[in-house]
Amino acid sequence: MTVLGSCGAWPEAGRACSGFLVEAGGRRLVVDLGYGTAPRLSAAVPVETLSAVVVTHAHPDHWIDLHALFRARYYGHRGTGLPPLPVYLPAGLTELLVALEGEGGPEPLRETFTVREYAAGEVVDLDGLRVALVPLPHYVPNMGVRVEGDGAVFAYTGDTGPAAEVADLGAGADLFAVDATFQDRPVATVTPAPRYNLTAREAGLFAARAMAHRLLLTHFWPGADRHRSRAEAAGSYDGEILLADEGLVIPLT
Repeated sequence: MTVLGSCGAWPEAGRACSGFLVEAGGRRLVVDLGYGTAPRLSAAVPVETLSAVVVTHAHPDHWIDLHALFRARYYGHRGTGLPPLPVYLPAGLTELLVALEGEGGPEPLRETFTVREYAAGEVVDLDGLRVALVPLPHYVPNMGVRVEGDGAVFAYTGDTGPAAEVADLGAGADLFAVDATFQDRPVATVTPAPRYNLTAREAGLFAARAMAHRLLLTHFWPGADRHRSRAEAAGSYDGEILLADEGLVIPLT
């Protein structure tokens, strides 16, 4: 698994927002493509070799660079016989993607992506990868993603508030990437009540409940002291704790 971006809301200088590349079962799956992730994806693998994209929810820090991926494949590989890329999106996001391009309406998108607006609880089979979509609470509909392939499990919350389903998503995962937006004192001025993002300590708590083998903290609020986040997570989880960092490659087995 390669970290494409680790920030929440907007990217810090030199960083990007949420995004991961998972390679297993002979497949390359992208999960989320927030601000600044597209160039990092292109640096990691050729975009024509991707197998599918899954977007957890419709906040732009998780999907906006999907438009850059569309342009890279449409303008960079049009006429080459490259088949449309399967893209799994929350309801309503297709129209936003079409509106970003403007010219030509939806037809260029249809040539480039095979778009599927998924249902809660759906399981996607990618010929070697099993991708389960688990609804988790957020300000907009959000799907946690559990990827199984090559005997390994990668789970990722997207953005979520505290809920028992978080631990279910990460149960026994080899690597559990968990929303750790805040530290012990959430930024009350920028998030409404109820709170639908986790603190680092809560991320550790859910990883412990899941009995996940390793915890990856991600979706940091820009400017946060990430080492403090790791220390807070360690107060509730005694396994290995990693900090999401752009370009970090983590073996899943």
